[in-house]
Amino acid sequence: MEEKLERLQKFLAEAGVASRRRAEELIAQGKVKVNGKVVTEMGLKIDPEKDEVSYLDRKISKKDTKLVYLMLHKPVGYVTTAKEQFGRPAVVDLIKGVNARIFPVGRLDYDTSGLLLLTNDGDLTYKLTHPKHDVEKTYIAKLYGVPDEGALQKFRRGVVIDGRKTKPAKIQILEREKDGRFCTAEIVIHEGRNRQVRKMCESIKHPVAQLQRVATGELTLGDLPKGKYRHLTEKEIRYLKRL
Repeated sequence: MEEKLERLQKFLAEAGVASRRRAEELIAQGKVKVNGKVVTEMGLKIDPEKDEVSYLDRKISKKDTKLVYLMLHKPVGYVTTAKEQFGRPAVVDLIKGVNARIFPVGRLDYDTSGLLLLTNDGDLTYKLTHPKHDVEKTYIAKLYGVPDEGALQKFRRGVVIDGRKTKPAKIQILEREKDGRFCTAEIVIHEGRNRQVRKMCESIKHPVAQLQRVATGELTLGDLPKGKYRHLTEKEIRYLKRL
């Protein structure tokens, strides 16, 4: 009997309601019912075959959920949320013709462009955004000035932002402008902290002028036009699930 049971937040994530972390918030807010009763207990286990789960009085079933996996080339000027904030448009506004409740995987700042994954697979979202999975994210950054070797080594070892040291990162200068006002750098990090790349660059006194994410793990943005999205291939989905 115990083998059939699963945690309520995991069930909600797999049913495409929200990411597992967000599902925990929904439970705490009293928006989820099990067998007609509101539950707020975290870690509650249910039997998906026998228990009736509803969110905002809508019955939830994993059997009815078709999983969707998208790659979006996010433009600057969109928030990475499921709905607009403070009058700013949300990335989901760019997704047309997809009949599923999808949500972004991790963050991409309002003023940053590039590769953003969206899905209704809450378990995969949880996996890709959990710190222990250490998924590489690659960026191309236009920086003010040109960091010297000392600044680059400091960046690579990890720097303190918001009172905590970052994990070691990679940075290499790809191009320098002749007048030295700007340079282009490739940056690879393994975390997803708030505005991390920008804060790391500020810590070595070379702030970001422009920032674009070009890869998540082995998935690359390629020539996907800005503001457009595509469905991931079966090979890409398998790769993400193996991470």
